[in-house]
Amino acid sequence: MWCTLSSASGTRVGLQDGRAVILGRGPDTGVADKRCSRHQVKVVACYADQDVVVTQLGPNPSFLDGVKLGRGQSGKLTPGGTLYLVGQKHPFTLSFSLSSNGSASSMVRTRLKATDKTKTGKNGKEKEAQVSPTPKRSIKDFFASSPAKSSKRHLSPERHNPDRKRQRRDEEALDRGMNEEEEDEEERLAEEKLKRLQEFAEKSYTEETKGGQSSPSSSSAKACVRSSWQQIGNLLLYTAAGVKASDKIAGFDIDGCIITTKSGKVFPTAPDDWKILYPEIQPRLASLLKKGYKVVFFTNQMGIAKGKLRPEVFKSKVEDILTTLQLPVQVFVATGPGVYRKPVMGMWNHLCEKANDGVTVDKTQSIYVGDAAGRPENWAPGKKKKDFSCSDRLFALNIGLQFHTPEEYFLGWKSAPYSLPQFDPRKLDSTARLYDPPSASLTCSETEVIVAVGYPASGKSTFFHTHIIPKGYVYVNRDTLGSWQACVSACERALREGRSVAVDNTNPDLESRKRYVDVAKAAGVSCRCFHFSASLEQAKHNNRFREMVPSDSKHAKVNDMVFHSYKKHFVAPALSEGFSEILQIHFVPDFKDSQSETLFRQFSEG
Repeated sequence: MWCTLSSASGTRVGLQDGRAVILGRGPDTGVADKRCSRHQVKVVACYADQDVVVTQLGPNPSFLDGVKLGRGQSGKLTPGGTLYLVGQKHPFTLSFSLSSNGSASSMVRTRLKATDKTKTGKNGKEKEAQVSPTPKRSIKDFFASSPAKSSKRHLSPERHNPDRKRQRRDEEALDRGMNEEEEDEEERLAEEKLKRLQEFAEKSYTEETKGGQSSPSSSSAKACVRSSWQQIGNLLLYTAAGVKASDKIAGFDIDGCIITTKSGKVFPTAPDDWKILYPEIQPRLASLLKKGYKVVFFTNQMGIAKGKLRPEVFKSKVEDILTTLQLPVQVFVATGPGVYRKPVMGMWNHLCEKANDGVTVDKTQSIYVGDAAGRPENWAPGKKKKDFSCSDRLFALNIGLQFHTPEEYFLGWKSAPYSLPQFDPRKLDSTARLYDPPSASLTCSETEVIVAVGYPASGKSTFFHTHIIPKGYVYVNRDTLGSWQACVSACERALREGRSVAVDNTNPDLESRKRYVDVAKAAGVSCRCFHFSASLEQAKHNNRFREMVPSDSKHAKVNDMVFHSYKKHFVAPALSEGFSEILQIHFVPDFKDSQSETLFRQFSEG
């Protein structure tokens, strides 16, 4: 299969599957329009879907079949669709072909025909024009610099004023973020860097195929020759050219560890609002690679699942970071909640099981570095803010890796104080007593009402269905009945039939519990309270666990607002409310298999 963008003048641009190409003003497109940036758009073809994702980079808008693209925005182009490079001019039509007759070499010849075939050097001799089948790429290909504010111009005649014309051209170049000489120099430097990176990848591959050994840990591993992206559920995986499997993994977070914002803001203000955090980072990572480590980045990007961050934009950012570092790195991106999101070990497990070419990882020789380390306010001079979470430290703790903060690892700072979450799932005892007082009985031979009190996900439903409902109690639950009024009516019906009732609601306050105490009194039966003692942190952990673990029955999703609403309204139950007895029910986990227990025992939120 072959994919091309063709102009009316006969210029054809070939697009390889999954390979980003930058299009703009220049000989590759035949466009000389000054409004068109040299890096106007990024295009990525997907042969499987037969479409092309177009991302706007230049300051002036492009159009996809009449739909305007602003800077940083993306859209899809399908076969027969037209990309207008700038404004609604310079159209390129997309086509896919099953044959490869439109080969790269023929496209090069087509472009040569549409542009100058020769250039004249300083010595007057003609030099052959060098036209690449792939347009030039620079460090700023994916995210061009923010355009400078346009200066106001006087509309005076320019025809007979060469100096004014030159000034006007310089102003136009300034509007694009750099003048022509700077833009050329930027591209030349970027081309050299990209060439060195490719040479590094090819050299690594050649050494391995010839039996060369760079280190004992990676002697049998072959370097990845071509960069690629994969998506597995909520996981994005990028493997750069030159990456090699190893038994030693050096893992790093990205934000706040490898990069920081140029703006100084906590969160980036634009896709290109980033810079390498410390100058020590690149040489330190390069040293790890020479020692036979595989360098891997692990990052949470919940903004993708929330629709606040486009996957294509973040992919380009990752590629841009690695181009700047000039290093072969594998990158794992958790795009939403679940088993792949740190501190849960899903990304690490995928690395070890499916993304390390079968090489077994030695955790005793591996490390992890991240800035979400649970450090308090003023943990170091000039570091007034506390860490936003502890997820990186907990990620390493879950796996069993040696952990460092960026300051400790790259700058040699001393270890800072930190704190772990109050709830530790590793310490929960599966053999603990189920309830107090131990002399109480869970069920009663006489008709009664049991009213549950406890956080969502504190174990109420599982407890009732395991220990109470099998004894003949009628199960009353607001999630299934829809309202407290329906629950009260169901309770009254069951008591009229002479059946006991178990009310499985949160019932945090006196008012919610009084409804069922009054129903019991009216029926002339006793009412007991089962207070489920799981803390807020433990209930949240249980909720995350049941969202991740495979299950035949799906619980209603509970958000933080519901948990904190319960905490706000909670009043401890008392006998004075009319209860004949109050039992404290403890959360004692019971696992159906070892995989479920392993998942439960992990910290799941920092």
